[in-house]
Amino acid sequence: MSDERSPSPPEKKRHGVTDLDQIEAPVTWKAYLMCAFATFGGIFFGYDSGYINGVSGSKLFITAVEGAEGTALSSSHSSLIVSILSAGTFFGALMAGDLADFFGRRTTIIIGCFTYIAGCIVQTATTTNDKTQALGLIVAGRLLAGFGVGHVSATIIMYMSEICPRKVRGALVSGYQFCITVGILLASCVVFATKDRPDSGQYRIPIAIQFAWGLILGTGLFFLPESPRYYVKHGKFEEARASLSSVRGQPPDSHYIEYELSEIIANAELEKKLVYSRGYIGSWANCFSGSLWEAKSHLRRTILGTSLQMMQQWTGVNFIFYYSTPFLESTGAIKNTFLISLIFTLINVCSTPISFWTIERFGRRPLLIWGALGMLTCQFICAIIGVTVGFDHTHPLAGSDPVKDVANNINAVNAQIAFICIFIFFFASTWGPGAWVVIGEVFPLPMRSRGIGLSTASNWLWNTIIAVITPYMVGVDKGNLKSKVFFVWGSLCTCAFVYSYFLVPETKGLTLEQVDLMFEESTPRTSAKWRPTHTFAEMGAKDGHLVVQDGKEAV
Repeated sequence: MSDERSPSPPEKKRHGVTDLDQIEAPVTWKAYLMCAFATFGGIFFGYDSGYINGVSGSKLFITAVEGAEGTALSSSHSSLIVSILSAGTFFGALMAGDLADFFGRRTTIIIGCFTYIAGCIVQTATTTNDKTQALGLIVAGRLLAGFGVGHVSATIIMYMSEICPRKVRGALVSGYQFCITVGILLASCVVFATKDRPDSGQYRIPIAIQFAWGLILGTGLFFLPESPRYYVKHGKFEEARASLSSVRGQPPDSHYIEYELSEIIANAELEKKLVYSRGYIGSWANCFSGSLWEAKSHLRRTILGTSLQMMQQWTGVNFIFYYSTPFLESTGAIKNTFLISLIFTLINVCSTPISFWTIERFGRRPLLIWGALGMLTCQFICAIIGVTVGFDHTHPLAGSDPVKDVANNINAVNAQIAFICIFIFFFASTWGPGAWVVIGEVFPLPMRSRGIGLSTASNWLWNTIIAVITPYMVGVDKGNLKSKVFFVWGSLCTCAFVYSYFLVPETKGLTLEQVDLMFEESTPRTSAKWRPTHTFAEMGAKDGHLVVQDGKEAV
């Protein structure tokens, strides 16, 4: 019996091009709007982070959790309710990498949306009838919603980076951070509008509105295509062609689609040769392979992504939004806490769109370097004012019962508030969106899903750590650092400045495949001057599966 096998059918030749300007189609309005819709995922992040601060102060919510005798959430309950979302999101982001590779980027986001909706339903069921049940429902609901937010926050960055045209990728991914700030603003407004309701709607309405964000994004994504790079990774080239045609607004037989698809495939095949597949555990191990001293190694890119998100949290922005209002209210300089909170939030919202232009005009690297410099300057000035003539110098307010301390120099405290506002401006227009843009661009296709998942998980991990330790730093019965806490944030912003200069590469104007070449052929400090000199199609032509053309049009 013969063991000869039938010859495999010849593989279809793909057409590449040597002209670097031809490997991506011009940006169309359809492609732009399709990618822009995906930024709506940021609403999840922002609203869910923002509403709990107001709801935690709701009298009826306190009654539901603590019982009729409760006047405020206990420290343990407050810590549990606030931090459980971050715990769920941390694990949700780690899981997202596997889900995105198994089921697809779009499908994982949809799964996240409906997981988030389920968590919202559980939270909304919280009533004042039984405090044990109320605490259990709110904690279980926020944990479940956290898994959904983790799936979305990790995968949406990957999905957007993979479908966005390179010329506007930075601006569109920055839109994710903008939607986060809009979500925080919406949460503040909804909480303020319902705070005087006499029924459980006082806290259940802000919770229930989250349902709408999940429904809008989850339903909308059913009409968007899957990432073409996901299809290429799984060898489904015709599906990749159809997807790419949809997101670029070009017919499937367009030479632009042919050339870009050839680039993606050629890069993926090259990566397969360089990255040895060792199964499920091995695919995670690949994220930590290579030398610490090589900028192109997977280990260095994983460290870059996770540490970039860590640095974003180290800037102290969470202290500003979660703790600065009661912190400054105690000085006597602020009469309306909602007003100052709204001012901070509006500056955050209005400053973020500046990055849409600057991140494409000046690049990612300068934005992070100068942003860190601006933030550390504001933090140190705020600290110096505080310890010399500002917040740290107080006296008892005459006639107050109980005794309340107020600042000796209200104008100095107002100056501190002004520099906090300038700090928010620098963060919102640089590090806020910039960190998300960079992590979406630096990972190669074989490890992109897990690399972005690890980076997003790092964001949530440090978010939780900062939230937990900050009360111990500024609490009057703990560290009581007062304005000296700004020296801590200023020092950490200095670390971010040095980090950006030495370790962050420039990825502006490059396709995701060209970013791989940039890592191989340059260093972070020389990356801004690096330009691609050849296409992956030229490299792939050697194996006979690609036909490379020099002309502007397909033959």
